[in-house]
Amino acid sequence: MLSRNRVVLVAALFGLLVGTWSVAPRTMASGSTTVRGERGVVVSDSREASRVGIKVLNQGGSAVDAAVAVAMALAVTLPEAGNLGGGGFMMVLPAPGATPVCVEYRETAPAAATPTMFRLGESHLGYKAIGTPGTVRGLALAQRRFGKLAWKRLVEPAVELATQGFPLSRRLAASLNRVLADSAAFAEFRRVYGKDAGRAAWQAGDRLVLPDLAATLRQIADSGPNAFYQGDIARRIVAEIHAGGGLINAGDLVAYQAHVRPSITGTFHGYQVCAPPPPSSGGIVLVEMLNVLENFDLHRLGPRSPPTWHRVIETMRRAYRDRAAYLGDTDFVKIPKHLTTKTYARRLAGEIDLRRATPSEALAGDIPLAGESPHTTHFSIIDADGMAVANTYTLEQSYGSRVVVRGAGFLLNNEMGDFNWKPGHTDRRGNIGTPANVIAPGKRMLSSQTPTLVLRDGRAVLITGSPGGRTIINTVLCVLLNRLEFGLSPRESVDAPRWHQGWFPDMVRFEGVNDPRYAETVTRLRAMGHLFSDKAARQGSAHTIWIDPRTGRRVGVADTRRDGFAAAQ
Repeated sequence: MLSRNRVVLVAALFGLLVGTWSVAPRTMASGSTTVRGERGVVVSDSREASRVGIKVLNQGGSAVDAAVAVAMALAVTLPEAGNLGGGGFMMVLPAPGATPVCVEYRETAPAAATPTMFRLGESHLGYKAIGTPGTVRGLALAQRRFGKLAWKRLVEPAVELATQGFPLSRRLAASLNRVLADSAAFAEFRRVYGKDAGRAAWQAGDRLVLPDLAATLRQIADSGPNAFYQGDIARRIVAEIHAGGGLINAGDLVAYQAHVRPSITGTFHGYQVCAPPPPSSGGIVLVEMLNVLENFDLHRLGPRSPPTWHRVIETMRRAYRDRAAYLGDTDFVKIPKHLTTKTYARRLAGEIDLRRATPSEALAGDIPLAGESPHTTHFSIIDADGMAVANTYTLEQSYGSRVVVRGAGFLLNNEMGDFNWKPGHTDRRGNIGTPANVIAPGKRMLSSQTPTLVLRDGRAVLITGSPGGRTIINTVLCVLLNRLEFGLSPRESVDAPRWHQGWFPDMVRFEGVNDPRYAETVTRLRAMGHLFSDKAARQGSAHTIWIDPRTGRRVGVADTRRDGFAAAQ
């Protein structure tokens, strides 16, 4: 049952009022963009990876087993974000009634890193920008804690995909062509991912075969996850980075550890919302925003109402200001406990002027003012027993640093770009220089990744998350509000146009800004003082699962903003 005992008729009525903002046709099937299932569901950015996940569930694997297999498959089929050489966060509900946890495998700064090693405006590409990768160790920790099947069985589907190849979608072919044209300085990237060594353009349906990556995955399958951090693969990583003037050494790889951490947990209209803790800012900022918005009757105001989105935008502005001021790696900084309290949220709600926008500069406080990339991937999984997984991981920018480890076939991240590069320099363009996220050796850079589990009576009812850099948290917020506050269907909740305000730059991004259906809303918000970007860029890719708390039936919704694919048992 939806919050506040809202009936299905109300949800249907709002669906008619809002209309469906679609980007591709949808069908109901065992594998599609929208599926219904009685048992397991997998939703990811790749047809092949989602099918790998369902195969693992059919073999008796847990949702975490499936997550490991999907993540490894995405390292093959989604080279722009799926990865071995990056990091991320995995939210896990081990079983109905259990305590959700976060498997945190964020990258770390090398031991040789310094706070001022970069200049503002310096390229985020190349060897200096590589952080110590966490993906393989994080997946191994999750599987060791919550898996059922042998590690080797979970990696072998990725080995097969890399060996035999897979057909490129239209979107991925265009993405590869675009980045290859801008990668003249990265010869190994062009050799591995270029068609005919970069002399021809990829077309939809072309087959991408990755033999070097297949060999690396075979080592990880046969020798275990430590093969990535020690031995031949590790030697190749260090040699590649040193050849390019980067900082990671063998000691950084050996020392890297993933962690199982308590989730950040809040409540919203009777639901329990669980999301990752620092070094992700996602959990704290999401819970802070939901706490503030619970003070307003947004349901009565409606999902297209300017007063609704004025309140949401002002809430985003304040929470992102707190993100900049306070959040970072808790091994290095102390984060105030009041940020996720209902008392603090009531104070923030009371400070919102319901008639006028607050200039972001007015919220700076003691942060002195001088004058994150969207290419991540998220997948959601639930198994027949109710174990739920929301996993977001990334290379940072699309295709990361563009550095492919020679002879190993995989890309390395450029996550050092997620630190605050110039201590003390926070400006109106969105460069943040607050102390909490300044570079330090071994420190985890702040992330916006927000894989999220929503529970009712101890059972998962919603699993979601998204790519999108700093916009991620607001994408997740929009999905949650659409479903839990306004009663939109799961499909409508994902398709509806999304909003983002991130404190600085002082600008609202709205996917529907040029849509005539939203013209009045945008006009009225501008009259209240909100500044809008006129560019209607797509925001995120929120692959989502809804589990009906009454019947247990599952609806998997692939976000059609990318090549999303949902599969069900």
